[in-house]
Amino acid sequence: MTVSPTPPKHSRIDDAQGLALGVFLCGIGLHVLTHVGLITGQTAGLAVIISYLTGWSFGAVFFVINIPFYILAYLRLGVAFTIKSLVSVTLLSVVTELLPIGWQMGTITPWLGAVVAGCVTGVGLIVMFRHNGSLGGFGVLGLIIQDATGFRAGYFQLIVDAILFSVAFFILPFHLVIWSLLGAVIINLSIAVNHRPDRYVAR
Repeated sequence: MTVSPTPPKHSRIDDAQGLALGVFLCGIGLHVLTHVGLITGQTAGLAVIISYLTGWSFGAVFFVINIPFYILAYLRLGVAFTIKSLVSVTLLSVVTELLPIGWQMGTITPWLGAVVAGCVTGVGLIVMFRHNGSLGGFGVLGLIIQDATGFRAGYFQLIVDAILFSVAFFILPFHLVIWSLLGAVIINLSIAVNHRPDRYVAR
């Protein structure tokens, strides 16, 4: 079996179904996460915290928080990236609003909720990354900082997560924050182990 020297590119239909699948999986992960009262990292984590404190819907808060990042993405990362981010964030906001209507969850322990949410969200993000998708937010700011200063985007996102989880200790019970950390670790490990551009040849 021979491998083509030029990796095949995804078609627009490929990208559309990939982004839709990734967003839906991330929506399921957030549905499980918020059902058991946990948080996650990055912009979604900030939106969850604000939602818990105010009672506002996660979808609306998540969408509004991302607006400044759309402007940054447009100015620094181009139109195509911005449009994909805008569409993905909008779809995720809609999905997180619709899932509770059609899916009333039963009892699930926080630790299992963290594992399920971490696994499903990790797979969803990997699918999105493989179709050049993004959920905007602090990831966009991290890329801009990396381009401007050389400071790694991954390190920037770790700092953001550290601040969010530190704040969470003042808002949520200690054990819920610990289980939230478990979910975040599972997401990041899933991406680190399975999202390997040197192995995944399609573009």
